[in-house]
Amino acid sequence: MATSTTQESPVVAVPWQVLELVATNLDPKSLATAACVSKSWYATMTSSHLWKHLCTTHFPSLFHLRYTTVPSLPYHRLYNLGFTSAKRRHRPPSYPKISLHNLLFIITLTNPKSPPVTIIRTGSAFTLDHKPLFRFDFDVRDRNKWLKFEVSDDTKVTWNVVLRGFEGVFTMMDCKGKGSFISGSDGWFSAELPSSGCCCAANCGGSSGMVAEMRLVIREEVGDEGRRTVVGSVNVGVLSIVNWRYVSVEDGLRYLQHFLEPCDV
Repeated sequence: MATSTTQESPVVAVPWQVLELVATNLDPKSLATAACVSKSWYATMTSSHLWKHLCTTHFPSLFHLRYTTVPSLPYHRLYNLGFTSAKRRHRPPSYPKISLHNLLFIITLTNPKSPPVTIIRTGSAFTLDHKPLFRFDFDVRDRNKWLKFEVSDDTKVTWNVVLRGFEGVFTMMDCKGKGSFISGSDGWFSAELPSSGCCCAANCGGSSGMVAEMRLVIREEVGDEGRRTVVGSVNVGVLSIVNWRYVSVEDGLRYLQHFLEPCDV
């Protein structure tokens, strides 16, 4: 009785010359996928001459790093670094978790000659336009309150931002002004903001690239005690030191949430 046998076709390895020919016609994504097939395919699909051309074409600014920093870095790894960096660059930043309505802005002015004055405003009290900037004007029309505070060169301001319910507080600035405060001029206060990264970076004086700024418009008022140099208006904001323009409300909130969100101690 004849016994039937099933013969399996032997697996034939693809010649490297064929793989090489195929590889030269693949795009970067297909090359990366093909490199996962086997060790021999990986060796072919990650060869330097394939990825060197791709690096020079797509990321010429990174191509020179290989010669100046890590000459042993494979070209396919260099391409992946460039691709990942470009993808992150075009990825929109995450939307802030806190809103302006959740915040209280508390400003206190002090000096040795006058009793301190404090302004408290909720974020919801500010009117925003279609492209809102982190720059806000404060109402100081309470004449009786502000006439008691006479501005002098040693005037100090403290600006705190508080999360509703006092779940968090962040001091934007606590400093003296710059220059002499005279009627008709502006009194300026500024403080560089700390890094919003890890605690170590902030404690080591890391920079955020942003500056908190406060402007007092000074005017002269005639009252029962004679002429006094008083505050006419107050304006606060956050500037980017890259272009010295005010950051957007969204960027300002994204920065503040690092310091205001409740966390476990």
